[in-house]
Amino acid sequence: MAAADDLQFEEFGDGATLLAANPDATTINIEDTDETSKPHPRPRGGSGREEDDELLGNNDSDEKLLAGHKKSSPFWTFEYYQTFFDVDTYQVFDRIKGSLLPVPGKNFVRLYVRSNPDLYGPFWICATLVFAIAISGNLSNFLIHLGEKTYHYVPEFQKVSIAATIIYAYAWLVPLALWGFLMWRNSKVMNIVSYSFLEIVCVYGYSLFIYIPTAVLWIIPQRAVRWVLVMIALGISGSVLAMTFWPAVREDNRRVALATIVTILLLHVLLSVGCLAYFFDAPEMDHLPTATATPNQTVAAAKSS
Repeated sequence: MAAADDLQFEEFGDGATLLAANPDATTINIEDTDETSKPHPRPRGGSGREEDDELLGNNDSDEKLLAGHKKSSPFWTFEYYQTFFDVDTYQVFDRIKGSLLPVPGKNFVRLYVRSNPDLYGPFWICATLVFAIAISGNLSNFLIHLGEKTYHYVPEFQKVSIAATIIYAYAWLVPLALWGFLMWRNSKVMNIVSYSFLEIVCVYGYSLFIYIPTAVLWIIPQRAVRWVLVMIALGISGSVLAMTFWPAVREDNRRVALATIVTILLLHVLLSVGCLAYFFDAPEMDHLPTATATPNQTVAAAKSS
């Protein structure tokens, strides 16, 4: 049976004395856990800037995410260009849905593109739009002149090359000019946040998706219906562009910012109206019926001469 002195409580010394006696012992400081469990107050005055950075994607989390998952390869290798098409079907459908249903106050780059910008969607959207415009233009011309005895249908294959030149030039040259302008303004105004060239191409490519069903519906041989459809497509795609690039230029000079957005929208209107007017509303002079002179008219013309 244990002695009474062995059952008494014993006071231990401080942590330094115990560690000196037993260096391998593990100690827990209760005060440290209390301090770490306390919430740290957030600094005031920076909430507005943080919201702008979150809207524009100017925080470091995206850069760390991209740096952790993507490795840079030389531009002459296949792996370098393969990263631009590394996107799954869910991301493509999600970006298409975002371009069809723009939400006011939501940035398309921040919500859909910034994590993984791609060229897969823009490339195939432009290719599909080219064939949709060319085929619909031929079918529209056929339906307009259907029933005319003197009309002979001739496929217009040149519309494919013309549509491809227009669509791909718009989807690449306009983003290139806009990217250069934003980079130039970024050197003039420190608060401007510029998008990358790949992100701008991605925005323009997905914004053109609405014109694929619109071009198919342009087959309807009613000019008023066609213009209503192009106005709807302009409103949807133009709002995507305006809401995406306005946060990037709003810190600039007021006139410069407004002129930039107006120029973006005017070029978009020029593309839409130009495609509709050239491929669908242009008169086909080669297929118009020619007037033939009757024998009586020929005799009358000979007597008058």
